[in-house]
Order: sequence, then C-alpha cells, then structure tokens
Amino acid sequence: STCACVEYYGKALESLIKQVKIMSIHGKMKHKRNKIFTEFRKLPGGILVCTDVMARGIDIPEVHWVLQYDPPSSASAFVHRCGRTARIGNVGSALVFLLPMEESYVNFLSINQKCPMQEMKPQTNVLDLLPKLKSMALADRAVFEKGMKAFVSYVQAYAKHECNLIFRIKDLDFASLARGFALLKMPKMPELRGKCFSDFTPVTVNTDSISFKDKNREKQRQKKLEEQR
Repeated sequence: STCACVEYYGKALESLIKQVKIMSIHGKMKHKRNKIFTEFRKLPGGILVCTDVMARGIDIPEVHWVLQYDPPSSASAFVHRCGRTARIGNVGSALVFLLPMEESYVNFLSINQKCPMQEMKPQTNVLDLLPKLKSMALADRAVFEKGMKAFVSYVQAYAKHECNLIFRIKDLDFASLARGFALLKMPKMPELRGKCFSDFTPVTVNTDSISFKDKNREKQRQKKLEEQR
C-alpha cells in the first residue's frame, strides 16, 4: 500500500529468498522506474515488490501470481491488480491476504466489482522468518529504520482505506502487526498514543546504539548525535 512498505519488504525478501531476483518499484523512484520495469520484463523469473504504480496500464508477460499483501483502497484497483496475470489467454492466479475481521470485503467485491473469490486454506509448515528479520534490524540501522517507517505508513494507509466500515483502524491489533513487521520496539505515532501493548515485547537493546552498515551514513549519524549532545 505504501512506498515505505515496498522498500522494507523488498529488502527483507532479498535476504530471505536466495537464487531468485527480487526487484522493487514505487512512485517515488521517478527516474529509476522505467529501468527497473524494463529489466524485470526481461527476466526469466523473479519477484517484483510494488505499489499500485504497477496496478494498471502495464504489461509483463507470464506473471504467474499476483500477491496482494494489502487489500487496495479502491475496489476497481483490486481487479486491475489481478489483471496483471492471466494475460492474453494465459493462466494465472491472484491472492489477497485478509484478516478475519476483514472477510466481508469478499462480499463487497462480488457486489461492487462482480468479482467472485474462493478461500485458500492457510499453508501448513510455514517457516518463522521473523527472528531473522529482527537480527537484520539489529545488525543494520537501515533495516531497523525501514521497518519502523513501513509500519507507520501501513497504519496511516489503513486509516484512510476507502472501505472504512470493513477496514476499521480501531479494530487493528497493533501488537500483532508490529510483530509481523519484526519491529524491535513500537514507534511513537498519534494512532498509538495512550495505548498499552502488553502482548508486544520490545528488545532490551538500546536501539540508539544500532549503527548503519553503510560507514558514511553512520559517520553522518554520529556527527548529528554529537551536535545534539
């Protein structure tokens, strides 16, 4: 749903999935977008992590799966997203992830877009990759900051969802969401003010001590910290 989520999950997938080309694209990559799109079209296989900038008006041959991590704000965008697969007589699949409290979205789409859907049973024997993502955040401030920004942007996008009778920010389980983003601590943001998260355990490490792997970025950070002191 957001550029920050694309940045974070693109980085995560690069580390978690080996021997598969992972590329990321979103609206803020103005000059790089065409280059990334052209490169991806030429690949024999790969994963493109993207925002709705790729939802319509583009053609990539032989897309087998469209995975919608966030249900789109606009119902018409859902159909456009699905339309990136099964092009010109080919077969393809589209999957959207919904929380139990969001399941009435299925009926909404069938009425609003005449789009029938089937439930896909949850996969068994799923690997728990969150400890690895946490380790990545502890080892590199860039990953830690990307995760925090992604979480904040996700919550803000959720609050603005077109179907706010189905996607209600007040019903969102922030602690579970933070665990899903492999956060080391809860960020400070208006939506979380005054709330207690007893089922979220922050790391005992002082996150200010996490440094950037990029030496130049770390040098600049240390300089700013010194000025603040």
